[in-house]
Amino acid sequence: MVLLHVLFEHAAGYALFAVKEVEEIGMLLPQVEESVLSLGKFNSMVSLAAFFPFKSAQAALENMNAISEGVVHADLKLFLETNLPLSGKKKAVLGVSDAKIGAALQEEFSISIQTGGAVVEITRGVRLHFHSLVKGLTALAASKAQLGLGHSYSRAKVKFNVNRADNMIIQSIALLDQLDKDINTFSMRVREWYGYHFPELIKIVTENSMYCRLAQLIGNRKELSEESLESLEEVVMDSAKAQAILDASRSSMGMDISPIDLINIERFSNRVVSLAAYRLELQEYLRSKMSQVAPNLAALIGEVVGARLISHAGSLTNLAKYPASTVQILGAEKALFRALKTRGNTPKYGLIFHSTFIGRAAAKNKGRISRYLANKCTIASRIDCFSDLPTSVFGDKLRGQVEERLSFYETGEVPRKNMDVMKEAVKEATDVAAEIKRKLEKKEKKRKKREKKLQELAENGETNGEAEEENGEVDTPVAKKKKKRQVAEETEEAVAVETPVKKKKRKSETLAVEETEELPEPVMSEKKKKKKKEAD
Repeated sequence: MVLLHVLFEHAAGYALFAVKEVEEIGMLLPQVEESVLSLGKFNSMVSLAAFFPFKSAQAALENMNAISEGVVHADLKLFLETNLPLSGKKKAVLGVSDAKIGAALQEEFSISIQTGGAVVEITRGVRLHFHSLVKGLTALAASKAQLGLGHSYSRAKVKFNVNRADNMIIQSIALLDQLDKDINTFSMRVREWYGYHFPELIKIVTENSMYCRLAQLIGNRKELSEESLESLEEVVMDSAKAQAILDASRSSMGMDISPIDLINIERFSNRVVSLAAYRLELQEYLRSKMSQVAPNLAALIGEVVGARLISHAGSLTNLAKYPASTVQILGAEKALFRALKTRGNTPKYGLIFHSTFIGRAAAKNKGRISRYLANKCTIASRIDCFSDLPTSVFGDKLRGQVEERLSFYETGEVPRKNMDVMKEAVKEATDVAAEIKRKLEKKEKKRKKREKKLQELAENGETNGEAEEENGEVDTPVAKKKKKRQVAEETEEAVAVETPVKKKKRKSETLAVEETEELPEPVMSEKKKKKKKEAD
């Protein structure tokens, strides 16, 4: 006789249900589907054998991560070893909803696992009536546990997304391509629009961004003079070309244009110029991002081509998984399938054609150098994907190897062996990694010192502030008294000067007035005495 137990994973914990009358349930599957909706009927078929609640939200997240990856967690193993009857007369069968975790459990316990048939319907019924089957668990608590675990699981998946660093590169290179198309289209529109007024400028200046800046600068061609020659030279960076623009403006065959049309052309040219400036900033951002994420690939094949390879593969991890033969024709899939369909020659290169190496190689060596370059790109992408500290040492060494291979095809000079080059690279990389670690440790020490100083200053500031407050409480009344005295003296002096005679006065005011009146008398008497002596 078969004894079926069904394992159910919930946000609250693991549950093991014993199923009665397994043969009858398997034979009467339609009736089982109907009875799942009724708790009374379902309870007569299925009973709770054991329940293992998770200790914390972190434990629940760890168990769910293990189940999603098809790994048997230690908690699950202990739970099944304790509660699942592995030995006995009855043959034990474990029903599991997920085949991946079922295969892992079969390897771990060497028991028969059932995933389809009646197990699916029983799991559906357990999911529906779980809060009623487990004592002490309410529907509200179960839904809260599910919501919390769902949020933490999703947050962990986003946080540990291996593609998160590549997403910025993928978006940047896509935006760069879109900007190139837009700037080209808008520049052609400016050429057509401004060409009605100054058609000769199109032949003199061929670069799009420079043409837009000149259209913005010149405006009405009739207003150009010798004074504007310097500003033209600043834009064109060529005195002969600036003089040619000035000469062409004087003998131009273009039509006259109204001021309002010129304003619109200048505004549109300004937009195109700003887009071109933003494109340069975006390219610099892409360069810095590639040096952080894939420095070896960027050093080997360039930032733009490396970013295109990552974008086409979907992520750096996907690119690292590709073999060299796939990397070689990455981007030329349409040509490959057309060649396979028509039984023609397959393409020799895809996106890596834009690298400088293939352009420099002779026609007969292009296929050979593209194969060699794809091999080195695969090595570089794998180093970037799985290395802890990002360094461009391996990329520089691999680039040197490609250069040596190019010179070998041209001159026949034998390149160095790959083993010797990689030994040098490993040695340099370890030195660079040690230097980076040393710098990081220095920064950490400085940061800790700074934090200590700030803490000490904060503590000293608090003590000083308390002392100042105490001193201030003592000193403030004295200072206030001094200020009151000064104000009183000033007011008394003013009163004495403005109103020397008043009927009602305070004692202090009368004394001050008397002193001021009595002070000049002895001075005058001394002067009179001197005059009398001189007269005698």
